[in-house]
Amino acid sequence: MTIHRTLLEDRGVLRVAGEDSASFLQGLLTNDVEGLAVGAARYAALLSPQGKILFDFLVLRVGAESGKAFLVDCPAAQAGELAKRLGFYRLRAKVTISDESADHAVIAVWKEGEQRLEQSTAMTDGAAEGLCYVDPRDPRLGSRAILPRAQAAALANSDVDDYEAHRIKLGVPKGGVDFAYADIFPHDANLDLLHGVDFEKGCYVGQEVVSRMHHRGGARKRIVRLTLAGAAPERGTPVLAGETSIGTLGSAANGRALALMRLDKVEDAQSAGRPLTTGGVGVTTEEK
Repeated sequence: MTIHRTLLEDRGVLRVAGEDSASFLQGLLTNDVEGLAVGAARYAALLSPQGKILFDFLVLRVGAESGKAFLVDCPAAQAGELAKRLGFYRLRAKVTISDESADHAVIAVWKEGEQRLEQSTAMTDGAAEGLCYVDPRDPRLGSRAILPRAQAAALANSDVDDYEAHRIKLGVPKGGVDFAYADIFPHDANLDLLHGVDFEKGCYVGQEVVSRMHHRGGARKRIVRLTLAGAAPERGTPVLAGETSIGTLGSAANGRALALMRLDKVEDAQSAGRPLTTGGVGVTTEEK
């Protein structure tokens, strides 16, 4: 089976370092980072006080000698804004925040289909130890590595469209594509299903809203997988049950798509036998 290595040009890299880096991030993010081992990563988000997702990213712990540094694998378009927002919260914390996107790139290492990639396999071909990690959202996504840009480019052997089709097939949404930042809650974007929220950790920005949603039974809407009966319409096309809009189409590839859907309306449509369409194309929902 081919091992794909895809350079993710749309990802940036921040470094958060210093004596207080772990406690600093712990007090802001939806997931636990203080418990991270060196070389391990977690999916997390930084929320608004109202509990909506402003940024989502992967956090990798580095610095074997001290454990006092983290790399943040984030959307490149948001790297500067995220660094600025983290700086806003820094106050007197002994932390430095730097954007390393110009010098470092993110590469995804994965297998075709839904096979899991062993970490030992992903660590081959020059990926430096400590900078390569299993994707914490879903191990079937494979691994990722943060490498010097020239090294990452030299390793790449697979087109980004192939990786996007792999992501969509596994039902993993992409911020800014499958959901709009500052517009939805973590449950809506499946962060709770993708190991992006720790419901046992202490306070963080927006925690009360997330906890309340979790304990009242979850979300009214979620990003779900769809199978398309024809060519995918444009992203943003409404998903209809009859004439009623019940969702919005996100990314699509190879006959599959992701869509942000009202779960109760999907259930009502299925119970009533009403077909779902988007842009005139028939769709069916898939189990995760």
